[in-house]
Amino acid sequence: MIEELRNLPAPAKLNLFLHVTGRRNDGYHLLETVFDLIDIGDRLTLRLRNDGALIRRDTLPGVALEQDLTVRAARLLAEETGCRFGVDIAIEKRVPMGAGLGGGSSDAATMLLGLNRLWQLRLTRRQLMRLAARLGADVPFFVFGRTAYATGIGDKLQALPLPPAIHVIVIPPVPVSTASVFSSPDLTRDTKPLTIAGLSRESSVRRGRNDLESVACSGNPAVAAALAALKKAASEFGLSAAAARLTGSGSCVFLPVPDESVAASIRQDLSRRQGTSGEPIGEVIVVRSLPRHPLSDWAFAPDA
Repeated sequence: MIEELRNLPAPAKLNLFLHVTGRRNDGYHLLETVFDLIDIGDRLTLRLRNDGALIRRDTLPGVALEQDLTVRAARLLAEETGCRFGVDIAIEKRVPMGAGLGGGSSDAATMLLGLNRLWQLRLTRRQLMRLAARLGADVPFFVFGRTAYATGIGDKLQALPLPPAIHVIVIPPVPVSTASVFSSPDLTRDTKPLTIAGLSRESSVRRGRNDLESVACSGNPAVAAALAALKKAASEFGLSAAAARLTGSGSCVFLPVPDESVAASIRQDLSRRQGTSGEPIGEVIVVRSLPRHPLSDWAFAPDA
């Protein structure tokens, strides 16, 4: 019996575009997006308990235990399987909250995958994804575990192979509330879906946009400033300013770049610029896409 699983990766994501195509009667928004995993993320350590207790050792400031997605994921898994084991949970947080990078959702997915092995549950990917959907709209994607075209509320997923990519990300020094963005009266909810098929895949991603961007920027000047700085840098380095966009509901903004040298130059330029202006736009990092979730094979007999 495995006693402990250390430093389990919970990678972050980018929404390469995000369209709001409608709204259901229950209030959930209908989306069209492409999710892409990236090589930054949190780390979880899970230690087996024999008393059935589910203990989070490092609680998040401002997040009640009953709202903690990792604890909710463990509790849901225990209830649905009748498992009598428990777990001690420790998380090394690297993905900021309210950043649009999916940190909490990814933590929940890694919890499901990790406990599937620690508790020897032998659940399939499809079974885990059904549970993931009860935790949040983004969680199924992280269990799915590869670049995906998503519709519905973000839970209908289709694998979408794309070439490896490098992105410059600016992390503004403010979180953005997803609920406040989606509830804004200024949000349009009638974008016509793109067609993602065959050779049109990459061009469709380029033609997309983030429908949440204008709302997030209008309510958060720091996000607007970060996006403006990234667009300016894109133009100065001969790239399309339109390619710089918000991910999720923010606050992070990102820009795809052709290679590591351009990424390093833009990062240095943005870092130097905010150091002299007196108005910091936030941390600037370079990330690379991941073809698969590092724990992708931890679902038993993957069937999705």
